[in-house]
Amino acid sequence: MGVMVIAVFRPKPGKEAELMDCMRDHQPVLRGEGLVTDRPAYVMRAADGTLLEVFEWRSQAAIDAAHANPRVHALWARYAACCDYGTLADLPEAGTMFPGFAPVTL
Repeated sequence: MGVMVIAVFRPKPGKEAELMDCMRDHQPVLRGEGLVTDRPAYVMRAADGTLLEVFEWRSQAAIDAAHANPRVHALWARYAACCDYGTLADLPEAGTMFPGFAPVTL
């Protein structure tokens, strides 16, 4: 059974373009490694510039496998250089009923 997640990425100052490059590469890398489903991923932007990505891992085992995968680790290192990870609770929108975010086209 798949596992739907919401990943939250806050760009470091001046690193927005690099973060967008990572976002474009994220699903192709995960799909290439067989870790996510074919369900489309959705990327959104919060008012403060934070990016959110909603996507489906194949399973908890796939999530665990990602942590030992060299291609995934290389991509995560790129993310670490250009953003900080966050949670939904970090976003002001999360305190509202039916929070809205701007759609992002990769």
